[in-house]
Amino acid sequence: MALWIQAQQLQGDALHQMQSLYGQHFPIEVRHYLAQWLEAQLWDAIDLENQLDEFKAKRLLEGLIQELQRKAEHQMGEDGFLLKIKLGHYATQLKSSYDPCPLELVRCVKHILYTEQRLVQEASNASSPGSVPVDGTPQRYQQINQAFEELRVMTQDTDNDLRKLQHSQEYFIIQYQESLRIQAQLSSLASLPPAERVQRESGLQSRKSTLEAWLTREANTLQKYRQELAEKHQRTLALLRKQQTVIVDDELIQWKRRQQLAGNGGPSEGGLDILQAWCEKLADMIWQNRQQIRRVEHLTQQLPIPGPTEELLTELNATVTDVISALVTSTFIIEKQPPQVLKTQTKFSATVRLLVGGKLNVHMNPPQVKATIISEQQAKALLKNENTRNDSSGEILNNNCVMEYHQTTGTLSAHFRTMSLKRIKRSDRRGAESVTEEKFTVLFESQFSVGGNELVFHVKTLSLPVVVIVHGSQDNNATATVLWDNAFSEPGRVPFVVPDKVLWPQLCEALNVKYKSEVTSDRGLSEDNLVFLAQKAFSSSSNNPEDYCNMTITWSQFNRESLPGRNFTFWQWFDGVIELMKRHLKAHWNDGAILGFLNKQQAQDMLMSKPNGTFLLRFSDSEIGGITIAWVAENPNKAGERMVWNLMPFTTKDFSIRSLADRISDLNHLLFLYPNQPKEEVFSRYCTPPNSKAVGDGYVKPEIKQVVKVEFSSPNPEPSSGNSFMEHAASPTVNQHHNFTIYPSMNESMLDTEGEFDLDETMDMARQVEEFLRQPMETQWSGQQS
Repeated sequence: MALWIQAQQLQGDALHQMQSLYGQHFPIEVRHYLAQWLEAQLWDAIDLENQLDEFKAKRLLEGLIQELQRKAEHQMGEDGFLLKIKLGHYATQLKSSYDPCPLELVRCVKHILYTEQRLVQEASNASSPGSVPVDGTPQRYQQINQAFEELRVMTQDTDNDLRKLQHSQEYFIIQYQESLRIQAQLSSLASLPPAERVQRESGLQSRKSTLEAWLTREANTLQKYRQELAEKHQRTLALLRKQQTVIVDDELIQWKRRQQLAGNGGPSEGGLDILQAWCEKLADMIWQNRQQIRRVEHLTQQLPIPGPTEELLTELNATVTDVISALVTSTFIIEKQPPQVLKTQTKFSATVRLLVGGKLNVHMNPPQVKATIISEQQAKALLKNENTRNDSSGEILNNNCVMEYHQTTGTLSAHFRTMSLKRIKRSDRRGAESVTEEKFTVLFESQFSVGGNELVFHVKTLSLPVVVIVHGSQDNNATATVLWDNAFSEPGRVPFVVPDKVLWPQLCEALNVKYKSEVTSDRGLSEDNLVFLAQKAFSSSSNNPEDYCNMTITWSQFNRESLPGRNFTFWQWFDGVIELMKRHLKAHWNDGAILGFLNKQQAQDMLMSKPNGTFLLRFSDSEIGGITIAWVAENPNKAGERMVWNLMPFTTKDFSIRSLADRISDLNHLLFLYPNQPKEEVFSRYCTPPNSKAVGDGYVKPEIKQVVKVEFSSPNPEPSSGNSFMEHAASPTVNQHHNFTIYPSMNESMLDTEGEFDLDETMDMARQVEEFLRQPMETQWSGQQS
């Protein structure tokens, strides 16, 4: 409700803009009386392109109707009676309008709330210079709005001059016709008597001479008016072109760049409402000036007066047509990009939008948009205007869509909801380039006319580069190609050129953004984390961040060459960490429980200064998407000696069986999370509650536990929970003996030569236990006794 209170304080043009948001589609009274309810709903949680969210939109519509009806019922008194009738009418009206299409209600309300927020923010920034953001956005907006005001004044001025010119020319034509009438009278005097002819001829000649002198002067004046008006139009078009450059070549290009960085997990590119409002103002003013120039041309044709104006008008007409063509073709944009890693035979969506469609009334004859996938080479040829008609690199199903006009938001867009790439045709690859390095793009194109077919536009736009895969195993490398392209491409590049090497800090920024986005965490990569990554990428041992500031990393180092001694690349390792974190360990990362980016030696150095039972979590160097537990304990083979142990890495597959918190809870020799936190404080709230022994159907529920078959001595060992029917294996600190022989003997050590735990063998054994425990109790016992 706070937003509505602020919106009511708006003044001048801002207040007018706010009021224009409302109408029959959404009455302002509904906004007023349901302000608190409207602002409390999660409108942004609904994806307008996802038909599955229509149910959520339906619920919001029902809630809105109920709130209106409840508000109406509580109205009392004479004034309340009228309001009760009005609110009841609005409830019926909104239900009738949006019941068939509840997503349109969401679109309408989101547009209203967003625009109000923008107007309030702009008004606040204008009145409080000290609160201007660092990036100077309000100043840019103010400059653009000032330029629009200047253009409005100039356009109004030329329109006034045009009216004066028209009036002057009409009067000139009347006087010219009068001179022709006098000439005709002079010609008819021959039939009159000489005395009368001389008398009348003298008066007519005098009037003729005076009128011709006036016509000569007025012709020069008209020519001067035309010349001055043409020069004013030149100045107006120059400012229009400059304003268009600011909006299209600066603001819109920046929006597209933000959209590309958002593909790497950067901040949202933001809405298009402000850009559309600017583009529509441009289109309106360009069109007004075009109509003025055409009227001047018409006047010139009505009354040809020799001079330079005709040539100048021809130039102006060409210029204004060029300006509006550039505006229309530049504002045909992709609002929602297709996925940049595109798998064949999989549905995907995209949305294209014409920012000036509503202003130019394109929706009166809705154009159709076609989507085609083309290769990098075909994209280059297209931008060079080379003949690429009917060229494509694959077949997209459901690739035609009609643009729809949304009355509530004034947007003209085409929503491709169920496209699917049926097949792809690849080109010959260069050198070491793999299929996951080959880039394609989706070409959207359409054709429409404006101004009663005065101008016909063939518009086209290219999506961000996409990498086509046929199997999920290619996703990792395809994502690397997309990330590198999104992060390091330059605006206006030749498709799809990117640098082969970049500064290490540039890559660090991209990796940090990607990591925070994928893990959905505010805790990004620290300086120590980035130093660790630099050591891995460059096979370096330096711990000084400054040593890496001026180093460059190549694409090959990033995701073509394997790391020393490994069979995977730097990116494949890092992406494995991301997948593990976002699928299973997000909460622990946000809690700060996972240090992660450490090597074995660093972990050992940190743990050896801590008490026995202290442990930490670090990412595996040897396995993609693996995390291991390192802890300090006594050496069971050498009294008085302490050493650091490392479990075999856990992976996503392991955590789908038993969570990290449960595994740490199982291992009683793990006491303190580095540096000194009792593990219960950190992990207990994520542990699974123990199963009850009592089962009514004759079965006992199995329970899997993490164990290590090595004796560790640690202070205050934790007792075994005793809540399960049978433990997976004896706890290292509480050595329980069982007579069951359902799994192989474990006399040999389950730790490898480097002190890492063989998890695969343990999990195989756990599955055998689980299968055994699924049998009826009588069968289990009889099997053991036999």
